[in-house]
Amino acid sequence: MTDSSVRYAAPGRINLIGEHTDYNLGFALPIALPQRTLVTFLPDGGDAITVGSDRADGSVRIPLDTAPGGVTGWAGYVAGVMWALRQAGHPVPGGAMSITSDVEMGSGLSSSAALECATLGAIAAAAGVRIDPTEQARMAQRAENEYVGAPTGLLDQLASLFGRPATALLIDFRDVTVDPVAFDPDGCGVALLLIDSRARHRHAGGDYAARRASCERAAAELGVSSLRDLQDRGTSVLARVTDPTDARRARHVLTENSRVSDFVGALGDSDFAEAGRIFTASHASMRDGFEITTEHIDLIADAAVGAGALGARMTGGGFGGCVIALVPTERVDSVGDAVRRAVCDAGFERPVITRTHAAAGAGPE
Repeated sequence: MTDSSVRYAAPGRINLIGEHTDYNLGFALPIALPQRTLVTFLPDGGDAITVGSDRADGSVRIPLDTAPGGVTGWAGYVAGVMWALRQAGHPVPGGAMSITSDVEMGSGLSSSAALECATLGAIAAAAGVRIDPTEQARMAQRAENEYVGAPTGLLDQLASLFGRPATALLIDFRDVTVDPVAFDPDGCGVALLLIDSRARHRHAGGDYAARRASCERAAAELGVSSLRDLQDRGTSVLARVTDPTDARRARHVLTENSRVSDFVGALGDSDFAEAGRIFTASHASMRDGFEITTEHIDLIADAAVGAGALGARMTGGGFGGCVIALVPTERVDSVGDAVRRAVCDAGFERPVITRTHAAAGAGPE
């Protein structure tokens, strides 16, 4: 165990395509973002970790034997990681931890997974423990599911841990495999715009859990353990689902899995016009089938496409957050201006629009 400080960082992520497919054992294609959360940890041999954040006043003392329910708020993610590590039989040294981050909270950029993965990496490094990245993802997910109480899938943690520059990550959640896919739209004269609506969301709320339960009911009614088992049977099988809402939710998942595959194919052909069309089709499915967009988010996506984006879609769990758009480089300014104008004219807060790219995953600093 080291007695000097450890610095470990992990990025936020955006999901290019494949929304709410992770817990249905389907496919998704995220990238890691340039924005990162940095954890600095100095072990001291004590019986607690005292943690402070640049986004919160004061500090929180977390006993090493913390259990679900013991810590709430932002520090609950740190406590959850400590608990998950100990549950897996790994040592967790006491000490002092400080957190800084430029991953925007509540925007659908997975600030929670960035915090979890950076915390886990710092504690493991301080304890001299090596943990397989996929197992790290499972532990971070367990921290969020069982300690914090947010029923998220593995996508966020895998993206944060496996991210690479100019690379998207094709994740198969049934086998939990991560395959690199070249993603460099800038090299083809196309920009990836990240449009933050400034409308915040919360995964621990009931909407996300309700969508997951709907998918599970549809699968159970059709006699399969997950919707992935229906992927090769087509959407016509969903006619046997009694509840029309459950059927719509399941249809989104099956068609979204197909869109992930189609999007990867379009990237392989450097066909960003087709990739954009797939973005827009995905947004329509999230809007009409899964019903996780909002009027605000729909306005942003529609305004971007109307101003010349190749395609646009909401990214993240839904009910707020961000829209991503593929835009020819020469139209970046005009698309941004059109989106800002449409949003402000509708009375919403001015969005924050940035050009982004795939960046590196978690690691020591």
